[in-house]
Amino acid sequence: MKNFTPREIVTELDKYIIGQHNAKRAVAIALRNRWRRQNVSADLRDEIAPKNIIMIGPTGVGKTEISRRLAHLSQSPFLKIEASKFTEVGYVGRDVESMVRDLTDLAINQVKAEETDKVQLKAQEMAEERILDLLLPPRREKRPPAEAAEKPLELVKNEQEEEASTRQKLRKLLREHKLDERMVELEITQRAVPMVEIFSAAGMEEMDINIKDMFGNLFPKKSRKRKVKIGEALEIVAQEEAQRLIDMEKVTKQAIQRVEGSGIIFLDEIDKIVGKNGTHGPDVSREGVQRDLLPIVEGCTVTTKYGMVKTDHILFIASGAFHSAKPSDLIPELQGRFPIRVELESLGKKEFMQILTEPKNALIKQYKALMDTEGIELIFEHSAIGKLAEIAEVVNERTENIGARRLHTIMEKLLEEISFDAPDSEKRKFVIDAAYVSGKLDTLVKDEDLSRYIL
Repeated sequence: MKNFTPREIVTELDKYIIGQHNAKRAVAIALRNRWRRQNVSADLRDEIAPKNIIMIGPTGVGKTEISRRLAHLSQSPFLKIEASKFTEVGYVGRDVESMVRDLTDLAINQVKAEETDKVQLKAQEMAEERILDLLLPPRREKRPPAEAAEKPLELVKNEQEEEASTRQKLRKLLREHKLDERMVELEITQRAVPMVEIFSAAGMEEMDINIKDMFGNLFPKKSRKRKVKIGEALEIVAQEEAQRLIDMEKVTKQAIQRVEGSGIIFLDEIDKIVGKNGTHGPDVSREGVQRDLLPIVEGCTVTTKYGMVKTDHILFIASGAFHSAKPSDLIPELQGRFPIRVELESLGKKEFMQILTEPKNALIKQYKALMDTEGIELIFEHSAIGKLAEIAEVVNERTENIGARRLHTIMEKLLEEISFDAPDSEKRKFVIDAAYVSGKLDTLVKDEDLSRYIL
């Protein structure tokens, strides 16, 4: 885990997310507390539980993006999942433990990718040797002993030197990509596993995994020959060699440690599992999901195909709009496991203007880059940016408030004509000003019924 101070974390998040200072501070402290916990004495380390967070705010204000960027920043295994996907044990649907199994799978892939990068150079060298063996097979001469004895030593040496020289010439051509289009016959190893399909109900995911593993070990590996270009063959062989060089036991151990020590689970739509009354209808299952979530959030041991995973120190960040419910409607035990609550503000014209221009991945920067691929220059005047932000605010107020996502819809509608005609257009420069924006979008904004469908 990288060592960032809370202030540095907030600065990094500011590069991608506008506003929401309170939420950024909360997640920055939570991340820094993980580093602090790792530096506490061993006897106290296990006693320090993560302070889970509930983010409250409408859609499109940055709840998910804050968590995603935080995980990327800390290089932690990160899983985003909707709480509404789960149902109580006994009902048809996914059980809550599957989220820990999914997080472990992600961590395994993450660590495996890191280990692959470390051995990539050696794997490429080994792949190169294997391809050279295909192009110039090693000499295997079978002569009677008497004939071999009669052959002069100098002649044998000359043959060996000539072979080595030819191999070096081929190696040079291979590295200069001059042989990439040539075809070779490659033997590819693959495990013959029969197709096993299990329609898994709650708690059945592990059964699916175990049956596949069992069949995989029963059936032997088989190889088949394929004709491929040398450029593609190098990649295939390098991947095979990298797999052989990676120690999967070490990968599994590291991945489980990473999940247990720095894993982050983002539980979206947590307000959808809040039941008004738990006596009948779907509310029974909703409250059941909360009860099932409780041991995972409190800390328990989950069985995965890689071994046992403890959830005691996984950070849970829950989010929801809480329009028709409030956090206090959650069962008391679950409320107690989310001690930090942060309310995110709705976005207005000022924030929309910043979102369009300031972040590293700002929408206007994205559209300029897309049009640049067609050789077209887009110039957005300040007045146009102000007008776009104003339209987004008005439409959000009149219809459903979907936050910054409204800007995507408006920008697509604004640039629809330019985008369609771009490959055939003789005009190479377009200036977008307030008048252009008004001409394209004012009719839609004024007609409220139309804007409900189009914007």
